Amino acid sequence: MHFSDDAPAPAANLERPQGAWWRELTRYQWFVFVVASLGWLFDTMDQQLFAMARVSAVRSLLHVETGDQSQLKLVEAWSGYTNSIFLLGWGTGGIIFGILGDRIGRVKTMTLTILSYSAFTGLSALSKGVWDFALWRFLTGLGVGGQLAVSVSLVAEVMSDRVRPMALGSLQALSAVGNMMAAGIGMMLGRLQQTGQIASSWRAMFLVGTVPALLVIPIFLRLKEPERWKAAAREGERADGDKPKLGSLSELFGDPRWRRNAIVGMVLTFAGVVGLWGIGFFSFDLIDVVFRKHFVEKGLSPQEIEGRLSFWKGITSMVQNAGAFFGIYAFAILGRSLGRRPAFAISFVMAAVATVATFWFLDSFWQIFVLIPIMGFCQLALFGGYAIYLPELFPTRLRSTGVSLCYNVGGRLVAAGGSSLKGLLSSKVFGGYPAPMPMRLSGIAMCVVFLLGLLVLPFAPETKDQPLPE
Repeated sequence: MHFSDDAPAPAANLERPQGAWWRELTRYQWFVFVVASLGWLFDTMDQQLFAMARVSAVRSLLHVETGDQSQLKLVEAWSGYTNSIFLLGWGTGGIIFGILGDRIGRVKTMTLTILSYSAFTGLSALSKGVWDFALWRFLTGLGVGGQLAVSVSLVAEVMSDRVRPMALGSLQALSAVGNMMAAGIGMMLGRLQQTGQIASSWRAMFLVGTVPALLVIPIFLRLKEPERWKAAAREGERADGDKPKLGSLSELFGDPRWRRNAIVGMVLTFAGVVGLWGIGFFSFDLIDVVFRKHFVEKGLSPQEIEGRLSFWKGITSMVQNAGAFFGIYAFAILGRSLGRRPAFAISFVMAAVATVATFWFLDSFWQIFVLIPIMGFCQLALFGGYAIYLPELFPTRLRSTGVSLCYNVGGRLVAAGGSSLKGLLSSKVFGGYPAPMPMRLSGIAMCVVFLLGLLVLPFAPETKDQPLPE
């Protein structure tokens, strides 16, 4: 596959495009956008498969019977622990691959991350106990962690300054499609388990998760490194003494400007990632606790209960990510019109309100179709901001490293404690309440994290209508 109309150097003209932003893309820019979006889409699909299968996997590996309410606290605690371990792997891999993205190139690093997360997702299906399951999730997280930084760096550097925010917002919005694909897979496999055609839907989910990511690897082999990165690499090869080097942590934290941007970015992503992975994606656990009781009361068999729960978790993921798609794209429009900081402020407030409402009121099946998509819209809007804003904080030689540190150190390594805290709050602090109150109260208590995002905004630079720094 050859593209003769390669992307021109990003333009300095920052006037708004008169028509739809995508009409300004060359064929090669379209190719880059599609390939980078596929890589991140399949990455998020694997993430969501884990979020949906986590409780069923832990319950099965701990050998807890479906109707055994006495072991519910143990299942909730281990659900939080495995989520934290996954995030630790995510953060660790993000740092490693983020630096590699600056040093060896965006394209090579993307290929490595895809190979990693697809292989270890499949191995998760072979788990015999919670400890080896946690190990596979950690290793999967290594590959998952590096994908976003190199994807958004690649797209940001290939696009013109005028279309960059909408292109990055669209890339992030398409990640919701990956989550919806996972939901469809979960619903289908849940139905097969309910009818007895397969024994374990959660194992099948992880096996399916290996297939689509492998399909994009040949496409990545045809990508070219951005001209911006090539120029930075040539400069880096000549660097000596005090001259800047690619992926240099010492420069990132030694230069006051980049250090401030890194700290601000880490706090912003910490608030959003804890909000999503420490609270929002525990909506599947809430569904499990609330509706399992209804199915047990109906006298359904354990196999039928697990199948129905897998189906309804799929519905939950589908509507949550449908809301997320529009929320992420809404942030791109709002950020372009009002500025990045006002868009973040609005999104943090909306995320807090929507999450509290969902965890307090959700009790009926019809509420899944109202509360869950609203929460998805509000929480995931923040992630549209991260895709757009973080690449604008760092120069080319540090962009992948800086984005990855913000998204993975602040957003994953530190935020990993949020998932464990959620499990501890449910099992220890609020454990004396009858189910599902521990799940509800712990989720509501953790919404204070959104306020942290608001507090750091006065220190965040406004990048609206600004070119990428060099």
